[in-house]
Parts: sequence; C-alpha cells; structure tokens
Amino acid sequence: MRDAILAWYDAQGRHLAFRGTTDPYAILVSEAMAQQTQASRAAEAWGRFLVAFPTFAALAAASPADVLRAWRGLGYNRRALALRATAIVVEEAHGGDLPRDIAELEHLPGIGPYTARAVAVLAFGQPVGAVDTNVRRVLVRSLVGDGSVGAAVGPADGAVHAADGPGAAATAARAPSPREIQAMADASVPPSRPGHWTHALMDIGAVFCKPRNPRCADCPALPWCRVGVARAASGRGDIGSATPKTPRPARTREAAVPFETTTRWLRGRILDRLRDAVDGDWVDLREAIGGHPAAAVAGALAALEREGLAQRDPADPARGRLPLA
Repeated sequence: MRDAILAWYDAQGRHLAFRGTTDPYAILVSEAMAQQTQASRAAEAWGRFLVAFPTFAALAAASPADVLRAWRGLGYNRRALALRATAIVVEEAHGGDLPRDIAELEHLPGIGPYTARAVAVLAFGQPVGAVDTNVRRVLVRSLVGDGSVGAAVGPADGAVHAADGPGAAATAARAPSPREIQAMADASVPPSRPGHWTHALMDIGAVFCKPRNPRCADCPALPWCRVGVARAASGRGDIGSATPKTPRPARTREAAVPFETTTRWLRGRILDRLRDAVDGDWVDLREAIGGHPAAAVAGALAALEREGLAQRDPADPARGRLPLA
C-alpha cells in the first residue's frame, strides 16, 4: 500500500509552494498557515509572508501590527501572534535554531502534537507520523476498517455516518485511541522518504478518502484498504459514485445564519479597518458596522484587545489600533 501511494504521489501529488523546502522556519510558517485553511490559499500567503519576514530573527523583531497585516486574508489571527511568540523564544532561548526534539517543539507557543511532528518529519527528516484529520481518516479506514471510522476521524467528520456501513454505530466503540493511531502513523513511515509519505497521505485524504462519499474506486490504496476491500466484496463499489450520497439533515435556522451577521465576520471587519490605518493611528469604531450595532462593535473590539489582537485608546475606548508591542 505504501509503495502504491508513493507511486501515485510521485506522479500526481499536489504541487504546493511550501513542499519544495526543508527550511525549518519556512515549514513552521506553512504549518501555522495551513491549519483550518485551504492548502492552496495558505501556499499563496506563505510566499508573501516569507518575503516580509524571511527568518526567525526578522519575525521576532517585527511588531504584532506588522505580523497581523502580513497575515491578512488567512483568518484565525491568533496563529500569527503565536508564530511571532515562537520566533522570539527561538531567538532568545535557542540561538535562532528551531529545536529538533518533539517534546521541545511542543513547548513552543502555539505548537501542538501535530505541528511538532510535521516539523520533525518535513524539516528534520525524522520518521514520525504527523496525524492531521486527513491522515487519521486514511489510516483508520485502511488499517482498522469501516466500523471505527466515524468515531476516529474527529470533529471534522462528525458523528458516525450511514455511509460508514451497517453496524458502524455499534462498532464505533472499538475505534483506536489517539495513542494507537499515532503508533500506526509512526509505524507506517518509510525511513527513506518520511516527508514525501507525509504529503502523500495528506493528499490521499484530500483527494480520495474524503469524509463523505470518498472515491474508493480511484484510490491507489484500494487493494489493501479494509474499507475498500469490504465494499468491493459486498458489491457496493465506489461510494463516491455507486452509492447515493448520505442525506444531510435539514438545516436549522441557526445553521443558515448569514456569515455577515456573525461575530466572526464583525471581528474580521474590525481588524481589516485597523490594518488599513497608518501604523500607530487610532481608528474610530463608535459606529455600527454592517448590521452590527455600535454596542456589538464595542464588545468585539474589547474581545480583540483581551486576545492581544488590538489595542483600545485609554482616553477613548471606542478607538482602536493594531498592537504595537
């Protein structure tokens, strides 16, 4: 299965800008950007960010305002501040070199188990598994089987789906633990090509082994995949084409709320106004924005300040700016 996946990746894997480097700093930036963001969108922003801040030293010396401006369009702006905080620690405590040890990496701001292992394998060539949602889904479906998929793939996939097969709900309790999935991921890594294998598994999950209606018939892992083999034996074939899509529950009124009415939208608009201002200038935010009244704007600005993403004028809390330090 590993040989087949790597052969497919060599021929048809996704070409993303940040896959062409082994620089630890550049890889850490790409991983921070790619969290909860489309890979292609992150790749576009990655190049611009590296031009502005090409090294840990450059990022550590930048103001939070500069970093937040460079992060524009990516969302989840606290990741930008965490990345800057990591750069400061790397410069001050590690002599400008990112640690190679996974435990040390996990102690850096904003770096969790997945990011630490992704950096270890992609930057330092360590044969460890970096388990994101896609990798988890591919490994569990192929090595464990259908009954464990729903419980093991995590929040991005939701509850057990009808498409996971008869008895899926009953057998979901046997889903492997995170520790067991990490052990499977580590054992699957080919020592000679750990980075390529990591990218290949991610691509298999993104292209074929999707949460709903995966393209089993086209997947290079099909002959060895427990889910794929079971479906072929039962005559169900490719659930991407032969099986009707799992009916989605009717949308509730809450699920249909327009994005423009959410606090997340409002926070984004406030930050965009602060980004557009000259560095250090206060921006007046006492008026309504979109359909959000002035009181909601004030509340959102106060929350941004608590999170370190904005500053309010001590003399006039209705005015804000990006943090300068």
